[in-house]
Amino acid sequence: MWLVGDVGGTKTSLAIVDPSAGPRRWVRAATLPSRDFPDLVGLVRAFLAQGSERIERACFGVAGPVRAGRVHLTNLNWLLDEQELARSFQLTEAILINDLEAIATAVPYLLPDELHTLNAGQPVPHSAIAVIAPGTGLGEAFLTWDGTRYRAHPSEGGHTDFAPRNALELELLRFLLERFDHVSYERLCSGQGMPNIYAFLKETGRAEEPAWLADRLAGAPDPTPIIVEAALGADPPPICQKALELFVSILGAEAGNLALKTLALGGVYVAGGIPPRILPKLDDGTFLRAFQAKGRLSDIMAGIPVHVVLQPQAPLIGAAYRLM
Repeated sequence: MWLVGDVGGTKTSLAIVDPSAGPRRWVRAATLPSRDFPDLVGLVRAFLAQGSERIERACFGVAGPVRAGRVHLTNLNWLLDEQELARSFQLTEAILINDLEAIATAVPYLLPDELHTLNAGQPVPHSAIAVIAPGTGLGEAFLTWDGTRYRAHPSEGGHTDFAPRNALELELLRFLLERFDHVSYERLCSGQGMPNIYAFLKETGRAEEPAWLADRLAGAPDPTPIIVEAALGADPPPICQKALELFVSILGAEAGNLALKTLALGGVYVAGGIPPRILPKLDDGTFLRAFQAKGRLSDIMAGIPVHVVLQPQAPLIGAAYRLM
């Protein structure tokens, strides 16, 4: 049996795969809160204790840059090591890959009903493919064709410098520079980024916060779902509408930046936990306008397919295919 995992700062998903039945055939799976455990070894032990399967190989997609088989998670104080994992569970092989590399590995194998198309475009066969994924953080990756199949490559592009496109975004950057030494796209296009946009609108007087919303946010460990839910509700507060509008526009612009840097004529896939929850906003044109607004290359951008990944287990599917 194989063990695959999606290790994040908030939660970790694990699945046991029967390789004889294919990478999508899971014996069992579970999602556990990462912060309830001191490290990945303890979390995996708790999962495996619920069964009696003999695990031979493992692959984990992890939220951070993997170097020489080791990684320190970006949003959680865990240090992971391939050799330690292999020793701890008597595995023949333990592989650590970036979580976006895992998602990207799954992309060529996703089914039509696991995707939501924002722009059909005209995909160029065997061209590069880009993946951008706002969740707890902002992940980016890309795929290239090696002559027989697509190969995924990790990136830490979400940590590149935020580039304002207009006066409002310039003010947003100034606001955040007073709070952070470095303002990356992840400071805006992620679960931790949405509250930064909301705070900017509120504290600069660009939008008022209703009292009922202030009460809900005051006791919330994660304000992002509340902001998103209110923005997409029947009577949305303007501050939430504006926050989501700015979030989606900046995300679209950065997805376009990634597409240009990788020349992703094979398509751009928007993954992560947030996009499926904001499909109505992604569908209204805000994302594509920002994505395609690239000056002299706007015509090329209009031909690039853009899809939202709806399959929540894409990282586990990708980790399983990595072991194939």
